Amino acid sequence: MGSNPESRHPKHKRSRNWGRTFLVLVLAGGLIGGGLYAATNFIGLNESTVRERCSAVVAGQKFSLNPEQSANAALIASVAIKRGLNERAAQIGIATAMQESKLTNIDYGDNAGPDSRGLFQQRPTMGWGTEAEVMDPIYAANRFFQELETFDYASMPLTDAAQKVQRSAYPLAYAKHEELAKAFATPLTGNADSALNCTLRPTDIAGSPKTTAGTLKAATGIKDTTIEGSRLKVSVNGKQGWAVAQWAVANASALDIEAVGYAGLVWNRSQGLWAPASTTDGQVVIQLATS
Repeated sequence: MGSNPESRHPKHKRSRNWGRTFLVLVLAGGLIGGGLYAATNFIGLNESTVRERCSAVVAGQKFSLNPEQSANAALIASVAIKRGLNERAAQIGIATAMQESKLTNIDYGDNAGPDSRGLFQQRPTMGWGTEAEVMDPIYAANRFFQELETFDYASMPLTDAAQKVQRSAYPLAYAKHEELAKAFATPLTGNADSALNCTLRPTDIAGSPKTTAGTLKAATGIKDTTIEGSRLKVSVNGKQGWAVAQWAVANASALDIEAVGYAGLVWNRSQGLWAPASTTDGQVVIQLATS
């Protein structure tokens, strides 16, 4: 595998008129009956000053990614869970993709691997799949974990496990991303509550509950969902709930999500934090933006 290029082109973001203020957002249960509320108030910052970032905290340390990187980290973690793998596998996958592509689905390689493509810089000429396949993040993540599952990765240092899969010219490079990868893998596998937050600009694009449900199903296999207007309700159990809730936060930019509620807390886009709310443990409620 080739090493990752350093320069990236930031994803173009949609903007909106910051003069608009938001009304109270109702997530679950509705206004009548004391349902869940997320106050999406105007945050008073000039749009040009808002740096869109997603952050995760583990052991008191904070690590950040941009929204595109965060969504790709969430996809890798979701594929690991779907395959029955644990947080350590997700951590290795995220660290590997961070080194290979900066967690960006790039369509070019480098001098060491000119035909390398995608999140993991997998090479079609080395048997990883067709170019179209390795450019599909879900295929690429599954293909990475397919190789990882062939040996006892849990007993190995992260950089050794990643190198055994990747066969990179830089075998020690993965270690520098280990702590960041753990910070994101922990909440994205449901092993930390409300530990992932995103600071995002407002969106004036209506989100699609149907698209969100389809994206969630493709990444996680979860299909027990209900659409109610601009809300998507996802039936969950155990720590799966926090994995789904934080997957939704990580994808809030890409899917135009306004708020996510679960287990007595709600994250909302305008404030970029989790706050107490009347939510339940058995259902994640995802509020999509409305035009």
